[in-house]
Amino acid sequence: MNNIEKTPVVSKKIILPFILVTSLFALWGFANAVTDPMVNAFKKVLELSNTQASWVQMAFYGGYFCMALPAALFMRKYSYKVGVLIGLGLYASGALLFYPAATTEMFWFFCLGLYILTFGLAFLETAANPYILAMGEKETATQRLNLAQSFNPVGLIAGLLVAKYFVYDKLQSDDIADFSALSETKRAMVRVADLAVIRDPYVVLGLVILGVFVLFLVNKMPQSKAEGTMPSLGATFKGLFKNSKYVLGVFAQILYVGAQIMTWTYIYQYAEAIDLANAGVAGYEKIDVFAYQFVAFILFAVGRVVGTAMLRVMSPGKLLMFFAVLAGAFVAGAIFISGTVGLYCVVGISFCMSLMFPTIYGIALNDLNEEESKVGSAGLVMAIVGGALLPMFQGMIIDAGGSGVADTLIMGVAEVNFSFILPLICFVYIAWYGFHVFNKHEGKTI
Repeated sequence: MNNIEKTPVVSKKIILPFILVTSLFALWGFANAVTDPMVNAFKKVLELSNTQASWVQMAFYGGYFCMALPAALFMRKYSYKVGVLIGLGLYASGALLFYPAATTEMFWFFCLGLYILTFGLAFLETAANPYILAMGEKETATQRLNLAQSFNPVGLIAGLLVAKYFVYDKLQSDDIADFSALSETKRAMVRVADLAVIRDPYVVLGLVILGVFVLFLVNKMPQSKAEGTMPSLGATFKGLFKNSKYVLGVFAQILYVGAQIMTWTYIYQYAEAIDLANAGVAGYEKIDVFAYQFVAFILFAVGRVVGTAMLRVMSPGKLLMFFAVLAGAFVAGAIFISGTVGLYCVVGISFCMSLMFPTIYGIALNDLNEEESKVGSAGLVMAIVGGALLPMFQGMIIDAGGSGVADTLIMGVAEVNFSFILPLICFVYIAWYGFHVFNKHEGKTI
């Protein structure tokens, strides 16, 4: 056992800056949660296939990939505060683009708004994560990031509630069994109304973010760019590529984010398949999938708290391995157990995923100096591209038998069940990475 228990996670001297920066974690959590259900919403409103609708996630998480490194290079030269202000400005701009997008009824316009919105999120995450790590001693850095990330589920839950009560419950197309069977005039009327419903939460969000922008603008933040001679960018990249724990961690982060977004996005299609299978059963009531997603986010929040506490007595690599193995067991249940029990397994995955992002992040950056961390954090934020690519692959599996969710069987299970083979593969690698870190870098002492 080391001295983790004796070192404060957050010093009283920097508690206010810690709280201010931590508030940003809820903001991108909200954007994530309110966007995930939009894949299914756009599919119905604009009559898209699962693969086409997955472009929502491609745009959302692709923006992270494209802007993370520029954001890191910018903050390498300028202060974190300026980076946060730019991030908030882009966040608000992307959200406000939903107004003209709804007017034109063009799917690509909505995707453009999400793309720009996540330019802002890339700036915010590239700044906030390494800043939190730097706010104290290295031995408590992973705990500190897990603590800050505990506010992320607050945003997730708020985003989910907004998506349910202000979007899904108001969508006319969701109450129509066969939207394509309506006349063109009726479909056009429903489409206009539903796109306005999708638009409004983002426009309000954009206005709120502008308010947060002003709040950061008028407050003095203690963090500034590092003093002294700055090492060359080439030398920084060379040092990062030689660090196997960092390189393997970036790949683990790609797979983790992909697994998270696949789980949270396709829970809707998973529930839809159960509804279809029981459509002719007397007395059967359609699944309220938002209730299950809400429980998943609650478990995600609880898992963050539990994980942060367990890091006081267990090394990050070992804990990551255990949680990944448990996540793999839940995914296997989702694949091979049909009905609501399988849906319970999908919900249970969220508890296991809760500590993965900040723990992988902390492990990968733990041995880096400040300049390496600024650039290295970009690689870990760019890893969010896993949330753009892997859901599209899962959508392709679900489309194997047609545009439905259970048109054919693969290895004896419905295609939507089988599609969860992708998250399973992701968790197998993450479990190995945790074991590797524990075995090679943590000395098997905890």
